[in-house]
Amino acid sequence: MKRDEFRYVEKLRVRWAEIDAQHIVFNGHYLMYFDTAIAGYWRALRLPYHATMQALQGDLYVRKASLEYLGSARYDDALEVGVRCARIGSSSMQFSCAVLRQGKLLVPGELIYVFADPTTQTAKPVPEKLRAVLMDFEAGADMLRLEVGPWSELQSDALRVRTEVFLGEQHLSNHLEFDEADGTAVHVVAYNRLNVPLGSGRLYAVGEKLWRIGRVAVVAAMRNSGIGALMLGRLLELARGRGAERVVLSAQVSAQEFYSRAGFSAQGNQFEEAGIPHLEMTKAL
Repeated sequence: MKRDEFRYVEKLRVRWAEIDAQHIVFNGHYLMYFDTAIAGYWRALRLPYHATMQALQGDLYVRKASLEYLGSARYDDALEVGVRCARIGSSSMQFSCAVLRQGKLLVPGELIYVFADPTTQTAKPVPEKLRAVLMDFEAGADMLRLEVGPWSELQSDALRVRTEVFLGEQHLSNHLEFDEADGTAVHVVAYNRLNVPLGSGRLYAVGEKLWRIGRVAVVAAMRNSGIGALMLGRLLELARGRGAERVVLSAQVSAQEFYSRAGFSAQGNQFEEAGIPHLEMTKAL
C-alpha cells in the first residue's frame, strides 16, 4: 500500500500514552488509529455520521478487523493513516487501511462493517444512496455542493442550519438571528450528496461599494472540514461580482482566527452581541 492509493488520509502524532514497555506503539492502538481515520473519512464524505445513519434507518457494525505488523511507530512519530472503501457488498463494506510513516508502510489492515438495523442488529442492504456516495468519493467526485439564491429559495435549508447552530447550540433568540436583512441578502447554502444542508451564510449591501457578510454557520459535526472556508470564498466572489470594494462582518471572537486566515483584519474593540464577544472585521477586495 502506498500513500497515493488513498484519497483520504488522517494525520496523527503518536502520544506518550500510546507507547508500551518496548517503547513502541502498543499493537492495539493501531485499531484506534484506523477508527480515528474512519471518523475523518465520514467527514470527508460530508456525512455527519449519527444523523446520516438515523436518516438511513441503520447503523454500521464491525464484523471483522485484521492487521499486519510490518514495522513499529514510536513516540512523537508523525503518522498518516489512509482509508479506502475497497468493496461494497449487499450489506457489508470493506475498508482498506494503512498506517504510514514518511511514506513507509508500517501496519496495513482491513475493516469489514455490516449495515444493520440498530434495534435488532440484523443485516440490511446497504442503501443505494450511501453506496453511490462511497463510490463517487473513491472516484474523485466532489462531496459538497454550494447553492446561491434569494431567501425565498433557500430559506428552509438556511433556517435549518441556523436554528441548529445559533438557537440550539448557542441558545440565541429568534429575533437576534432572523431579521429583515434576510429578504434582501443573497444566501449560500452548502449541501452534501444526500442533499442535507450543512452550512449557510448571507451577503447584503450596506453602502455603495460596501457589503456585509453574516450568519455564517456550519453544523457542529462538520466543522474544521473546510466547509466554512468554501462558503466564505463563494460569498467573497459574490461581493466582488456586485462591485464591492470592501466587505465587513461581525465575527465571534472564537472565529477570529478563521477570518484572519481569509484576509480579514479586526477593527476596533471587542463588543458583546447576544452575550457573545464579537469583533468587527473587514477585508478589502
